[in-house]
Amino acid sequence: MRTYRELAHVPEFRPLFGAAAAHVAGMTVSGLALGTLVYDRTGSPLLSALSMFGPSLAQMLGATMLLSAADRLPPRATTVAIALAYAVGTAALAMPGMPLGGMFAVILALGLVGSVGGGVRYGLLTEILPKDGYLLGRSVLNMSAGTMQICGYGAGGVLVLALSERGTLLAAAGLYLLEVVIARYGLTRRPPRAT
Repeated sequence: MRTYRELAHVPEFRPLFGAAAAHVAGMTVSGLALGTLVYDRTGSPLLSALSMFGPSLAQMLGATMLLSAADRLPPRATTVAIALAYAVGTAALAMPGMPLGGMFAVILALGLVGSVGGGVRYGLLTEILPKDGYLLGRSVLNMSAGTMQICGYGAGGVLVLALSERGTLLAAAGLYLLEVVIARYGLTRRPPRAT
């Protein structure tokens, strides 16, 4: 497998790509909305940055402890469960009056849950694509993540202006629900790769 066209003809790669893109877009849009919301409430650039990039930091820390679980969980069910957790958590962050400590607890929990997601996604890629297509598939997922981050920050800024921070968080929750639908109906049910 040497071309993007060949990669696009692998039926299950398209939903994996769509689910991954929706997830990154949701994280980017919600991160921008959270950073703005926390800055408006506290005036602290540090707390704003922690709220914006806290899930990524928690994912990095969680991966050191939880990443081995990625091979022991069924990929489709895990992808759906992670996306659903993000949708519910992001919608909870949009609730008015949530204390700052509660917001950071939700952010930490989402990051820890998400720490398994990358391992599940890339492990599933090895099952979906032939061996010679893995590097191309992984590079496409990585390129789409960067593209979705750039587009997500632009769209997030527009959404914050148009809908408010809480409305933007609800829009991000909608992106996670889109990921749930794509993963649930586009990916095949598979057993865990390891026991």
